[in-house]
Amino acid sequence: MPRGSICWLLQAVALAAAAVEAGRSRSLHRDFDAVWGKRNARFFDDGRVVELALDRETGSRLESKDRYLFGRFDLDIRLVAGESAGTITSFYICTGGARHDEVDFEFLGNVSGEPYILHTNIFSDGKGEREQQFVLWFDPTADFHTYSILWNPLNIILYIDGTPIRVFKNNEANGVPFPTRQPVHVFASIWNAEEWATQGGRVKTDWSEAPFVAAYRRFDATSACVWQGGASPTRCGGDHLPSSASSWMAQRLDWWSWMTLNWVRMNYMTYDYCADRKRYPHAFPTECIIPIGRI
Repeated sequence: MPRGSICWLLQAVALAAAAVEAGRSRSLHRDFDAVWGKRNARFFDDGRVVELALDRETGSRLESKDRYLFGRFDLDIRLVAGESAGTITSFYICTGGARHDEVDFEFLGNVSGEPYILHTNIFSDGKGEREQQFVLWFDPTADFHTYSILWNPLNIILYIDGTPIRVFKNNEANGVPFPTRQPVHVFASIWNAEEWATQGGRVKTDWSEAPFVAAYRRFDATSACVWQGGASPTRCGGDHLPSSASSWMAQRLDWWSWMTLNWVRMNYMTYDYCADRKRYPHAFPTECIIPIGRI
């Protein structure tokens, strides 16, 4: 390749990377509205960081201005430090409605010194109860970490700092509903769930520690399809063509990612509904029977 072409290619790559970074560092005001507990949503650094607080009166929730049908959604979160029992800090996508689709990151507040538990769940066509829980392998209160939801027609993959921790595959052919038709909003929130959040509800919220504050920054939905009504989304970002092997719209876990996922499951998973024989004494749900590693 001629030197001029190489220089042009490097410049194009650098500009593309700069554009992605600019999108990730832009004001969260551009992407979200505070729809509950507005006074407890405080924006800093020209809107690039938002702190959501929970006190005795209210929590707080952000909702994306756009709706999406498929996409990858990244958000940096720093969790509540110190005593946080009874609280839940969340990042999720949801359609709303009785037959809603939803994908959850829910961080269950902890007693100081105990590890944070990440509670995940996936709803499709109104059916949830697909809980998996993990102990985080780092201190999520010391700094920001990136939590990601990849949702395409093939599967839903959850990531922490680029490490896959969970996959839910499209098994509609086997009678398992999968989200493919309803557009979602993206949400971030903090709220009181002392009835079940910490040690099954045995440890209640200590309001003397309030307000409980979680911080969010660097939302990225550049690889997503924005829904603008009609039969299909009208604007997609990133490389989304299904014919492309590198497309996020066609992305699945490769061999190395499956190995990483299994390592996370073996070392940090604390609950899996697909292994709960008390809950399912006779037969596990259909998606649990299909081998997870089948590509």
